[in-house]
Amino acid sequence: MAVVTMREALNQALREEMLRDENVFLMGEEVAAYQGAYKVTKGLLEELGGKRVIDTPITELAFAGLGVGAAMVGLRPIVEFMTFNFSILATDQIINSAAKMLYMSGGQFKIPIVFRGPGGSAFQVSSQHSQALESWFAYFPGLKVVMPSTPADAKGLLKSAIRDDDPVIFIEQERMYGNKGEVPDDADFIVPLGVADIKREGTDATIVARSLMVPVALKAAEVLEKEGVSCEVIDPRTIRPLDIGTIVDSVKKTNRVVVAEESHPFCGVAAEISSEIMERAFDYLDAPVKRVSGADVPMPYAKNLEDLAIPNVDQIVAAVRQVAYLD
Repeated sequence: MAVVTMREALNQALREEMLRDENVFLMGEEVAAYQGAYKVTKGLLEELGGKRVIDTPITELAFAGLGVGAAMVGLRPIVEFMTFNFSILATDQIINSAAKMLYMSGGQFKIPIVFRGPGGSAFQVSSQHSQALESWFAYFPGLKVVMPSTPADAKGLLKSAIRDDDPVIFIEQERMYGNKGEVPDDADFIVPLGVADIKREGTDATIVARSLMVPVALKAAEVLEKEGVSCEVIDPRTIRPLDIGTIVDSVKKTNRVVVAEESHPFCGVAAEISSEIMERAFDYLDAPVKRVSGADVPMPYAKNLEDLAIPNVDQIVAAVRQVAYLD
């Protein structure tokens, strides 16, 4: 297996799926001539041509709607948002058209479309460009929501998303594009949607983390291991549909759980996961479910304040110690 960055793994997935299926095409701002704002689409215009790799005007609502229409007539569009913060402008088409068309048409129209791009906090791009919006999209029936944390997961999940017959929101953490990891060379390698991954096995406490928080949780688990606490780290990978079974099985084993996320705590994904754990595994808990979330404020621009707004290793370690009654 080759060691590649997250952006390279995503690029491989796009290229392989576009070569595999001539109905797949890509469009978005600066995806073609500029090769993507984060170079995820590098080389695709030269290899596949301007009819399948299309630069759009700065009009998210319009090209999201164009994508939905293309999906209705049998194509498989991949719509890139330069950042998911800009997807806010396209939510009418995503939520009122893409998510609902299969239901409203009585099953006549499938919508095989992927909306992808960077989301979450970046590096000092301030409040309007640092938002984690997964809980918005996960709220609506009809949308699948995916958040990879490793290059292998990014490639395998994106390939599955492109092949899926339902609309998929595919959020790539902006700080993680340069992260490296082993990725299978097999062109048929996929990671199924809706299946969580146990990133580290443990016996004393479960840490549920997604996207940016997965490497942070793994570092926290290393610290806690030195203190005699064995942590299991679970990455849901897909937020909707959520593999709650894997999470509950882990909680039944460890009897303690911390849910870590970079997004705001109120009405967030961690709140939903915590609620489902309480409903399904209450009798197995030896301590209340503990959440570690980003600060409930707009993201600051100042570097020192930005660091304070995003959960870190020490916060997760402290949370695990609390549920283990060590503090």
